[in-house]
Amino acid sequence: MSARPTRRSRASDILNGKDGTVSAEARPLLGVAHTDIQKHLAPGKERNQRLQGFDPEYVDIVNYIVRCTHRIWEEGGMGLIYTHYLHNAKIHTADGWFIGRDQVVANSIQSLYAFPDERAYAEAVVWTGDDQQGFFTSHLILGTSHHWGQSAYGPPTGRMTRGLGIALCYVKENLICEEWLLHDDMGTLRQLGLDVDETVARFAQQDAQRPLQQYGDLERTVGQLAPEPYPPKTKTDSDGFDVDDFVRRNLHEIWNRRMFNVIREVYHENYLLHRTHGWDDYGRGDYMAFVLSLLASFPDARFSLDQLYWNGDEASGYRTSMRWSLIGTHDGYGLFGEPSGAHVRLWGLTQHVIKDGKFVEEWTLFNEFALRKKIYLARHQSNATDLK
Repeated sequence: MSARPTRRSRASDILNGKDGTVSAEARPLLGVAHTDIQKHLAPGKERNQRLQGFDPEYVDIVNYIVRCTHRIWEEGGMGLIYTHYLHNAKIHTADGWFIGRDQVVANSIQSLYAFPDERAYAEAVVWTGDDQQGFFTSHLILGTSHHWGQSAYGPPTGRMTRGLGIALCYVKENLICEEWLLHDDMGTLRQLGLDVDETVARFAQQDAQRPLQQYGDLERTVGQLAPEPYPPKTKTDSDGFDVDDFVRRNLHEIWNRRMFNVIREVYHENYLLHRTHGWDDYGRGDYMAFVLSLLASFPDARFSLDQLYWNGDEASGYRTSMRWSLIGTHDGYGLFGEPSGAHVRLWGLTQHVIKDGKFVEEWTLFNEFALRKKIYLARHQSNATDLK
């Protein structure tokens, strides 16, 4: 976040093609909120935007991501992964990344066996791009299921689970080429009635043989200097509300410069934060407590915004998609207990709602389970017998 981006990501200027496509102003994309799933499953034959290379049944990119998810997971068309994922798709998960759609199929079958009645309710889709450069979609999901099959967590518990998920996909010509996927893993553990510390320890021991990752110096500050302020807006910026500048500048001020007073200026007094464990934080005080819980744990942490795009306008409000990283050392007491000295990278996916110049609502997930495993290993690395 030390350099101002030269290109902003917007979902705008839908292309007018000669294939019967019309502009976004004339025919808006299918909505998600307050839209019955049947409209996505039977949207008609006329497209709302140009989709070169996409299967003919999809009318726009929102319809594509909602409908193919339903077809694969809830209609049982698991084999559609072969026609909807690139052969060497790269998939980023909380526990690392892998390559290949065969692994996507295998993981999906395992998940469906463990949670056979899973329902993935689309809450929102934020998108940007076109059919020439490819689309990015951020798909916010509310999932419900019962643990009726054997899973990595253990034998069936029969318990119901409910939690958020966010899938950020790069899609081109009907194929998901890259995906960043996060679920509320910690919330699932608690709902299954499992002991969180014991489960983290068990999975961490499986990771103990992996080579330790090497890290360099953090760049929140340079040497002994103070954190740099965010660059001022340039004369070429729009005179209207600047979503890009608003998000990047204020998050930099809060997370990197520790200017917590900014929260009162740019967050609504009734701010609502939906996050892991099924927790909803309400109000600016709760949000500040969340920020402090992370920065107290990682006092040298630096926040970086890796990708940002949005839909909406100033009159009706904006909904953003944000992929971000927080790198730091677990040297403080906070959300993750006693300091372990672990050098970690939190990475997360967020959707914000911005209205009247303020953040009003947020959905955030990050790789908490993987983070807790790394902290566990750091605590026990000096005593190898603890890992046996």
